[in-house]
Amino acid sequence: MTDSERQTVRRLERVILELLERRGPEATICPSEAARAMHAQGNDGWRSLMEPARHAARRLATAGIVEITQGGLPVEPSKARGPIRIRRAC
Repeated sequence: MTDSERQTVRRLERVILELLERRGPEATICPSEAARAMHAQGNDGWRSLMEPARHAARRLATAGIVEITQGGLPVEPSKARGPIRIRRAC
């Protein structure tokens, strides 16, 4: 991963946490919301930020800060396939 990619992931981590902070304690967000928020800040098209957003979510989940869910249930970040949601860790 390049320095630029690492910086993008770190910015997305901050955006994910900011989005969750604005919501209720049990609310979830989609990684696309973080990607769209970054795009609104003048970054690449939001679709190109989807994998970095998922990577940011995995890093935060591994650190115990958030949980990644599918079907409302927590999933192992490395095993999540398809649509995911992100929520604050319990």
